[in-house]
Amino acid sequence: MSVNPDHGSPRNTDPSLRPTSASTLVVAALAAAAVAWLLISTNDLFYRISPLPWTGAGVLGVLAIAEAYLAQNTSARIQRKPGALPVQPLAVARFAALAKASSLVGALSAGFSAGLLVWLLLEPTKEAGSNVPTAATTLVTAIALIAAALWLERACRVPDRPDKKDDDSDRPTPRR
Repeated sequence: MSVNPDHGSPRNTDPSLRPTSASTLVVAALAAAAVAWLLISTNDLFYRISPLPWTGAGVLGVLAIAEAYLAQNTSARIQRKPGALPVQPLAVARFAALAKASSLVGALSAGFSAGLLVWLLLEPTKEAGSNVPTAATTLVTAIALIAAALWLERACRVPDRPDKKDDDSDRPTPRR
C-alpha cells in the first residue's frame, strides 16, 4: 500500500464503485443543454447540419434496449433465480462500469437534445419545425438509456445475505 507523503498515513485505496448520483447526471445534462444552445444560437450551426440525422436516436435506443436486457439478465443471475446461470464477478464489474458510463452519456445526450429541442421550438422557421420530431425522439431515447443504465447499475449490486447480518468478518481490513 502506498503512503500519502502529505499526511504520512495510508491513502484510501478502496476499489469499489460508488452508485451514480443524480446530481452528477443533472449537472452533465444542464451543461450539455447550455453548450447545445450556445452552439446552435451563436453560429447558425443548425442551418449547416439540417436536417438532423436519426442515427443518434437509433443508437441510443439500441443501447437502452441492450442495457435493459443486461439488467434483467444480470439481476436474475445475481439473485440466483431458478434456471439462471451463475454470473462471473468480473462480468458484473464490467457491467457496472458500462452502466456508469452509459448513464453519463445518456445525460449528456439528453441535455444536448433538450437544448436543441427548446431552440427548435422557439425558432419560427419551417426547417426548424421539421426537425422537432428528431430532436424529441433523441431526447426520449437518451432518457431511456439513462433509465436502463441505472437499472443495470442497480442490478449489479450484491444482494444482502440473510444469514450474515452485520457481519463484516469476510471484508478485508486496511493495514496500518
